[in-house]
Amino acid sequence: MQKPYLKSITLGPDITLEDLVSVARHGARVEFSEDYRERVNRSRTLVEQWVDQNRVMYGVTTGFGALCTKAISKEETAQLQRNIILSHSTSVGEPLKQEQARATMLMVLQNLGQGYSGVRLAVLEKYREFLNRNLVPWIPREGSVGYLCPEAHMALVLIGEGKAYFDGRLLPGAEALEEAGIEPIELCAKEGLALISGTTSATALAALALYDLLGAAKAADVIAAITLEASKGLIRAFDDRVMRVRPHPQQSETAANIRDILADSEVIDHCRNARIQDALSLRCVPQLHGAARKTLLDARRTLEIEINSCCDNPIIWSEPGEEDVISACNPDSSYVGIEMDSACIAATCLAKMSERRNNRMIDETLSGNPWFLIKNPGLNSGLMIPQYTQAGLLGDMRMLSTPSTIDNTSTCGNQEDYVAMGYNAAKKSVQIAEKLEYILAIELLSAYESQVFLDPSLARSPVTAKILAEIGQHVPTIEQDVFLHPHIEFLRNFIHSGRLTEIAEQAIGRSLS
Repeated sequence: MQKPYLKSITLGPDITLEDLVSVARHGARVEFSEDYRERVNRSRTLVEQWVDQNRVMYGVTTGFGALCTKAISKEETAQLQRNIILSHSTSVGEPLKQEQARATMLMVLQNLGQGYSGVRLAVLEKYREFLNRNLVPWIPREGSVGYLCPEAHMALVLIGEGKAYFDGRLLPGAEALEEAGIEPIELCAKEGLALISGTTSATALAALALYDLLGAAKAADVIAAITLEASKGLIRAFDDRVMRVRPHPQQSETAANIRDILADSEVIDHCRNARIQDALSLRCVPQLHGAARKTLLDARRTLEIEINSCCDNPIIWSEPGEEDVISACNPDSSYVGIEMDSACIAATCLAKMSERRNNRMIDETLSGNPWFLIKNPGLNSGLMIPQYTQAGLLGDMRMLSTPSTIDNTSTCGNQEDYVAMGYNAAKKSVQIAEKLEYILAIELLSAYESQVFLDPSLARSPVTAKILAEIGQHVPTIEQDVFLHPHIEFLRNFIHSGRLTEIAEQAIGRSLS
C-alpha cells in the first residue's frame, strides 16, 4: 500500500528516498537531531582552531582547483568563501523545478550534517529555514559536470544575492529573504566551498527521478496485466514453475503481480488454451519488467547510501587523537551517474515493450478489434496517433539512454582532468521518468478503450474492474474522434500520483513487489 507522506523529517538518523520526496515534493518540515547538531559543531571547532594556527587546508587557506598552491591569509578567508559562490554561479538556461531545488537543499543539509565538513550550524539552519518557509532559490539547471554551479546559485541567496521564489513570486534574493523574515549570512572559513562541494544536486535530481521510475515500474506491471486481459492473452507464460527454473527474484515477483491482478478473470480463463503462445511483448513481461526493476532497485540502494554520505572535500576528521583534514574526492558523482545511466536504459526497455503492447491492441490484424479501437475507422482515426506520440517519446528516450558517464572533458587547467558527468545522467533521468509515464498512459488508454470489444458476458478480474471503473469516471468510451490530449494527461497523472498502483494494491491485499 502507498505510505502516507510524513509531515516532519528529522535529520541525524539516515533518511530514505521517501523521506526526500516528502520534503522536496510534499513540503514536510525538516528538523535537526541533537546528534546532528553536536557533530556539526565538533567539526566546526576544529576548522576555527586550524585557521587560527594557519594550517594549510585546501579551499580554506588555499585557492581552489588549479589554484590550490596559492596561499590565503586568515584575514582573507571570509572573502575567499564569498568569492567562490559568486565565481562558481555559472550554470545557465531554464531553472530547476522547485521540488528539485528543495531536494538539493536537503542534500546539502544531509551532506554537511554528517559532521565532516566544518561549517557552522548557523549556515545549515538557514537552509532549514528556507525549506520550512518554502523559500526556494532559483537555480539554472544547465552546465554542470557533477556539482558546483547549481549549488553556487543556490548559495547566493544565503548571502542576499541571486534570486528565489517566495509566496509564488520570483524575487531578488535579498527581497525574498526579507519577505520570509530571514537574515542573510556572511560565510566564514570553508563554508562557501562546502556549500557547493559534493554530489548534492546530482543526488537530488536522481532521487526524485528514481522515485518516479520505481512507481512507473510498478504501474507497468498493472498496465501490462490489463493489456494482457484486453488482448485475451495466455496466463500460462506467468506460471510460477517457469519462474522457478530461472530464479531471478524480480522476474518471479513480476509474474506473481500479473497472476494476482488477473486472478478470477473470466476473460483470461476463457482463452487459457486458445493458442500455444503469445507474442513476446505479452509473454516476456516478467523477464523484461523484472530485469528493469532489478536495475532500479540497485540504483535505489546506491542512492540511499549517497543520500546519507558526506561527499565533501576536504573532510574534517574529528575523532579524538586522530584529528585531521584530508583532501580527496568524495564529490565524484560516478556512483550516482552510472546508476542513473543504467536506470535510463531500464526505463527505456519498459517503454519499448509498452509501445509494442499498445501497437498490438490498435492493429486490427493483430487484435481482431477495429483499426485503432474505433467503431467507424476511416471517418475516425481513433487511437491511431497516440501511438505516434509513443514513438516520438520513445525516440527521445533512446537518445537520452546514451550514457553520460562515458564522457570526459578536462577542466580546471587539467587539475580536474577527469570528470564523472553524473549530473547529466541524473538530469536526463528526470526526463526519462516523465516520458515513461506518458508512454504507459497511452497503453492504458488503449487497454481501456479495448474493453468495449471484449465479450460482455465475461467478467474482468476484480482488480481490472476497479481500475477501469475509476478511469471511466474521467475518460469516456470513444465512439467517434474526440480531443484526446486531456485523457492522456489524466492517465499520466493517474500513474504519476500512485493512484493506479494504490487501487491495484488495495484490491489484491498486498504491496506490489
